[in-house]
Amino acid sequence: MFESSLFLAFIGLVFLLAGFVKGVIGLGLPTVAVGLLGLVMIPAQAAALLVVPSLVTNLWQLIAGPGLVRLMRRLWPMMAGICFGTWAGTGMLGGANAAHATTALGLALVAYAVLGLASFRLNVPARTEGWLSPLVGAVTGWITAATGVFVIPAVPYLQALDLEKDELIQALGLSFTVSTIALALGLMYGGLLSQDMAGVSLLALLPAMAGMFLGQWLRGRVSPQAFRRWFFLGLLALGIHLAVKALL
Repeated sequence: MFESSLFLAFIGLVFLLAGFVKGVIGLGLPTVAVGLLGLVMIPAQAAALLVVPSLVTNLWQLIAGPGLVRLMRRLWPMMAGICFGTWAGTGMLGGANAAHATTALGLALVAYAVLGLASFRLNVPARTEGWLSPLVGAVTGWITAATGVFVIPAVPYLQALDLEKDELIQALGLSFTVSTIALALGLMYGGLLSQDMAGVSLLALLPAMAGMFLGQWLRGRVSPQAFRRWFFLGLLALGIHLAVKALL
């Protein structure tokens, strides 16, 4: 599968772009990477390639924040739910489910893009976090297991917690890190994370980091709002294409 230099170059360009998007707006690496790789491979393979770049970049985002211990105490039920949902859905990405996984991936990208374009914001009262956090985590984990993308409903939920800007970025890093680890363990258990996949995933870290540095450099030179709009429009088109392609 990875013998073609053109194919490897495509993977490198995908992770360069995905890292660039994350550098500009603080998220989007797994969504862009899995979405674009889904054009040429099944979501299980795309998710396997995502493991190392996603883990390293999100650990970086997680550690750089101001209050990790406090966030972990507050969000641990959500993180436990993510692990439970991901492992409960292990196997949905591969084998006979590949076509359904591609459709689910397309629909997940469409949903995320629509929410982003609509600037949809929830408001979560503190009294509901006790039962809502593990539920949101479990649903996020199940969608992760089905699509390889771990933004719905985790990102809208975290945005609704009235966190400070730096806290929100760190909370997203925590959620994405736990999702990546849970997904990697699920893929390993299902035999979908081979040694070859792990090696290519490690190589993909280089363009992902280069793209992230470039995006961070550009962040202060472009309008984040305009960039987000074009990002979600592109994501919407990609999601529609994947969903329709899988159904035809």
